[in-house]
Amino acid sequence: MDSNEVRDQITIEDEQGQEKDYSVEALFDMEDHSYALLTSNDETILMRVEDNNNEQYLVGISDPNERDSILHAYEIAVEANPAE
Repeated sequence: MDSNEVRDQITIEDEQGQEKDYSVEALFDMEDHSYALLTSNDETILMRVEDNNNEQYLVGISDPNERDSILHAYEIAVEANPAE
């Protein structure tokens, strides 16, 4: 992918009401859940994609062990199947 290519953008509002724009780097499924890997200029975050009444929304992952194990498994999968 060209580094100048525009990715899907999403705006996240935090608990303090501050909005921040992120690029969607990856969407993937793991252990019966869907996840979104999002990046901004200075931050990368992982969020779980939840479904409710045919609507999707993002939920933060507060458990650092869950987050780390998901990111580690994602890295292994990417290394095993690098993008062309």
